[in-house]
Amino acid sequence: MANKRIALITDSTCDIPADWRKMYDIRIVPLTLVWGQEQYLDGVDMQPAEFYERLATDPVTPKTSQPAPSQFLSAFEAAREDGYEEAIVFTISSNMSGTIASARQAVEFSPIPVQVVDSLENSMGLGWQVITAARTRENGGDSPAMIAAAQKARTTMKYGILLDTMNYLVSGGRIGGAVRFLNSVLQIKPEIWLNGETGKVEAGLPARSREKGIENLYRNFFRKMDVTKPLHLTVLHNAALEEARTMMERVIKDFHPFEIFIQMCSPILGAHTGPRAIALCGYYEM
Repeated sequence: MANKRIALITDSTCDIPADWRKMYDIRIVPLTLVWGQEQYLDGVDMQPAEFYERLATDPVTPKTSQPAPSQFLSAFEAAREDGYEEAIVFTISSNMSGTIASARQAVEFSPIPVQVVDSLENSMGLGWQVITAARTRENGGDSPAMIAAAQKARTTMKYGILLDTMNYLVSGGRIGGAVRFLNSVLQIKPEIWLNGETGKVEAGLPARSREKGIENLYRNFFRKMDVTKPLHLTVLHNAALEEARTMMERVIKDFHPFEIFIQMCSPILGAHTGPRAIALCGYYEM
């Protein structure tokens, strides 16, 4: 590692692939999934494939909980033991979770200086910011350069999701600006977007069929991107792998992105978006 002094920490909603977490030494603090009387650490006690299989049949709706400050403090202490002299924490949007509050509380007791950054995103909207910071660190960048690089990526970040149902978003209380869908009596396939300036969910264009919804998502996403610039993209899904593969193949054919991969969303996010959701997330270089 070019700059061993700076630990890079994020939460389990980031959806960064495991091999990239290892390659860039990205440390993860898990949120908690509460399913009836049972609790699971996201990505530790409950993996995405297992989660979505159970979600499809379990009548109990899972809930989510932010990490305790002690979990972040443990991450800071582990970083110090591993030779790091400071740390940067990127968290899920403060308008979606209290995770950032837990991180900030832990900073008061940290053995090393820590900067906490509100990503104003989740999933790979958060993940791409962390990866950008990690790559800046690899190239010798200090903590201000890492944060600046992540925030620059966020300025062109787009994240659109097609839901198969609104039920989980409503029950989880993360509906935000998408609430206007509730005024419809149609059996629609809702499209939602994460606003990277406010960190809130907003409504997109609903469709009456899944096929049309996926087409709308695709077109609307790339209308928001400068496709003449290098694209860093992820196709995300909640146990809808074949549709994700089809979408990725189309993206590659149409736009030749600099990098693209498929990732299944974490159980924490799946608890709010429900089964069979599919999404496009990424940014273009400026």
